[in-house]
Amino acid sequence: MKICLACSAGGHLTEIMQLIGALEGRDFFFLTYRHRDSEDLKHRKYFVKNVTRNPITLLKNFIQTFIALVKERPGLIISTGAGVAIPACYIGRFLGAKVIFIETFCMVTRASLAGRVAYPIANKFLVQWKGQLKNYGGKAEYKGAVFG
Repeated sequence: MKICLACSAGGHLTEIMQLIGALEGRDFFFLTYRHRDSEDLKHRKYFVKNVTRNPITLLKNFIQTFIALVKERPGLIISTGAGVAIPACYIGRFLGAKVIFIETFCMVTRASLAGRVAYPIANKFLVQWKGQLKNYGGKAEYKGAVFG
């Protein structure tokens, strides 16, 4: 099964990189925006517009994300969030992919905007702090932090 790792650059990308070892030997690709850390990725990648709560960039991101996901046809989307995650999760679900959303490590007491928006469509929703369970319904699970 092909896997899409959808996340914003920076800390979200750092978090998702912690999962790379578990994906060894699997067919996966990144969906993120262009940034100095994402440009250095040694894996297959698609760059989309960074969603900045601007309707124009959201529309551009949506189109770019749709094109990448139709081309790749992943069976699973894994995301650690932010703006890039939302179109990828929703489009992926529309195209039949399963969605695993991992709430970002930096949100200790509050739910992130991306987490709140992704929660309804996520097949599996993971939090990295036990205290986060109270911010989400019964679907949220605590399995520990991605940082080891």
